[in-house]
Amino acid sequence: MPKIHSEKGLITLTFGICLTISLVGCSPPEEHIKCSSGNTDCTISNAYGSFPDRSICRAAEAVYPRSEEELIAIVANATMLKRKMKVVTTTSHSVPKLTCPDGENGLVISTKYLNRLVNIDKSAMTIVVEPGVMLRKLIDESTMAGLAIPYVPYWWGLTIGGLLSTGAHGSTLWGLGPAVHDYVIQLRILTPSGAGEGYAKVHTLKTGDAELNAARVSLGVLGVISQVTLQLQPLFKRSITYEEKSDSELEDQVSTFGKQHEFADFNWYPSQHKVVYRIDDRVPSSTPGNGVFDSTGVRPAASLALATLRGTEDSQEFTGYAEGKCASAVASTSLFETTAFGLTNDGILFEGYPVVGYNNRMQSAGSCLYSLEDNLLTVCPWDPRVDGLFFFSSGISISLSKAKDFIRDVKQLVALQPNGLCGLDLYNGILIRYVTASSAYLGKEEDSLDIDITYYRSKDPMAPRIYEDILEEIEQMAVFKYGGLPHWGKNRNLAFLNVIKKYKNAKEFLKVKQLYDPLALFSSEWSDQILGLKDGITIVKEGCALEGLCICSEDIHCAPKKGYFCRTGKVYKDARVCVHLTS
Repeated sequence: MPKIHSEKGLITLTFGICLTISLVGCSPPEEHIKCSSGNTDCTISNAYGSFPDRSICRAAEAVYPRSEEELIAIVANATMLKRKMKVVTTTSHSVPKLTCPDGENGLVISTKYLNRLVNIDKSAMTIVVEPGVMLRKLIDESTMAGLAIPYVPYWWGLTIGGLLSTGAHGSTLWGLGPAVHDYVIQLRILTPSGAGEGYAKVHTLKTGDAELNAARVSLGVLGVISQVTLQLQPLFKRSITYEEKSDSELEDQVSTFGKQHEFADFNWYPSQHKVVYRIDDRVPSSTPGNGVFDSTGVRPAASLALATLRGTEDSQEFTGYAEGKCASAVASTSLFETTAFGLTNDGILFEGYPVVGYNNRMQSAGSCLYSLEDNLLTVCPWDPRVDGLFFFSSGISISLSKAKDFIRDVKQLVALQPNGLCGLDLYNGILIRYVTASSAYLGKEEDSLDIDITYYRSKDPMAPRIYEDILEEIEQMAVFKYGGLPHWGKNRNLAFLNVIKKYKNAKEFLKVKQLYDPLALFSSEWSDQILGLKDGITIVKEGCALEGLCICSEDIHCAPKKGYFCRTGKVYKDARVCVHLTS
């Protein structure tokens, strides 16, 4: 064992241990529906073990249909009883409470066994799947037919039903755009109905049907998807090169880079004043290469190493040791770059750029989901069963026309507090992807930059973070100053304040919702709040601003006993943030 001479060395060694052990195995994630008596008296959690408000989601019963016929019977029976329902996916990676039925007497419908390929038509280049099919299976089945879904989220751990319901996407400004829902050409959805139709109805929606624009991104409030038909393309190869540059010209490059490369994205490390561009394009299938993308951040990680990483960050936060976080961030980003972010030229070794391979092996990853059980020796890095990563995840889309000014504002904050964003760099910086306007009523309104940030969350809801105010100001700036749209499956409560008013077709969506589910059996308090049907999206109480449950208006919403008080922002003066005021 080499001697550790610095905190930076400790972090580098620990990440190295994570990466080395990740080649061995992994304990797959646990079930997120847990019932105390058979399939009754249940709790529902997400993959991270905590919702934004840390509440416990309960349901009276969980059911696991295996066919559309069983699904129809379940919906019909619940409708007859006027029972609240919610659909839950296998991996449950949504951050907000989209899967929570109201009260404790509701029903949760799992899509765990609705996971089959229904049909694939090579000549029409279409695939039909059930809603519980995982993204990896969707990619694999398409590939075996010589076909590809061109743009998908970077993480395998999503079902087709879940990713459609939340508007999940990849990155491009080309073609129909990066959102999977824009490749849906037919969809079957089960909704409540009256006694004359047996209390349940199957709607088959096709391209050209106005209601399909509501069902493409539905938040799960219209009913239960039973089948999805997607338009595919011929399988192709792509070439990826990561290129590091200074961020001095980032604001000038941001709107053009996405037009130059089909699958472009970039990681911005503000505290290190650098950006890593992903130069990613289609190439002829004859181009040599058998590359694989096994993203470093979603490989199996050693539980002991994760505990060391978490313990180090907890200590830094507790002592206010910002310089330590900055050293850790430099070590972390250096290792990501050294390992080519998980790219290999042949599935084993990285020998240099460009890395060329077929789209199915380059577009998404998540090997921590599919390894063999090893009694929690290794896990997905955020698995709540071990003392691993625990974080906030925010995703906000800002119009391309406003992106330049947003980046300038963030740079101003860095100039005022150089160590203020080291916590972001520690989680691989700010991931910025390109998204396009969608015809879906709750899809993107215009071509935009999607800003993804991940950062430390304390196990103690009353514990402020180092430079709490900087990240709060960025969040509020993105949402309010620049009118950003929050990702439906990510974010803290405050990001959803008045969000429905930002969608020009919100009324059309609500009309379909009323038509399909007039009794609101698939709705919940949370869905009603984000759709503007109820108040209460923010929760005002002591310390609420620390968790993004509210925007502070009084000192008590921060942590005054620990020296954090509610003040205006440094750059965005309309922001209200929790600032540490030293004596």
